[in-house]
Amino acid sequence: MADESNVGFLGAGRMAQALAGGLLKAGLRRADQILASDPLEAARSAFAAATRIKTTPDNIEVAGFARTLILCVKPSQVSGLLSQIAPSVDASHLILSIAAGVTLDQLASRLPPRTRLVRAMPNTPAMVGEGAIAFSPGPNATATDADLARGLFGAIGWAVPVPEAMMDAVTGLSGSGPAFVFLMAEALSDGGVASGLPRDLATRLAAQTLAGAARMILSTGQHPGALKDMVASPGGTTIEGLQVLEQAGLRGALIGAVRAAADKSRRLSAGPA
Repeated sequence: MADESNVGFLGAGRMAQALAGGLLKAGLRRADQILASDPLEAARSAFAAATRIKTTPDNIEVAGFARTLILCVKPSQVSGLLSQIAPSVDASHLILSIAAGVTLDQLASRLPPRTRLVRAMPNTPAMVGEGAIAFSPGPNATATDADLARGLFGAIGWAVPVPEAMMDAVTGLSGSGPAFVFLMAEALSDGGVASGLPRDLATRLAAQTLAGAARMILSTGQHPGALKDMVASPGGTTIEGLQVLEQAGLRGALIGAVRAAADKSRRLSAGPA
């Protein structure tokens, strides 16, 4: 019988590795309380090397090992995986899915009735413990299940519950957002190089500037516009640069990028799991 405290990962890719590592680092689980499955030997080897956690190619073994199962597979693989483990899932299991675009209804349709489900959307900064993770408990999930999800995902960053109707918007903002920020960092670094800085210094300054600015928003609680105004002194260098960004449409481009990514997530959610 599955152990209540055990956690099983169905899929042993980088996000599973980040979450498992976070659980170990936070002391929420021991290595012997976690088991991960993956059909790819390379993925299992990388997971085991990074976490010292046992792996297996057998999804059924994981379902028998743990009552909390975390789906860490690509959306296209969800249907087949759930069909495989469904006979081994019972009322004692809680299933958390981080498969992008796969809805709670789609998950439920491939599992026994009244299965407890939580859908989540982490992002890649979770790999360094700085993730933004939104999660939506399904109709059969209990308050205890929601607390468990918050605790597990909180091991890799900031976890917040949201209605499932918001999940596509979350995907567009925090799910896709790191790529937009990486592009900004690359462009800032390019600007530094164009202005005479060596590449390694320019990249480090760009990254630290973005990290520091983000920390100021979180720490002060002030509106980003107010913090921007603090930097832009009259007739100074910053307001000169801001004018160029406004003329280039940076604000509108970022809004449009988030909306485009959210719309794409909605289209993916409308299709089969």
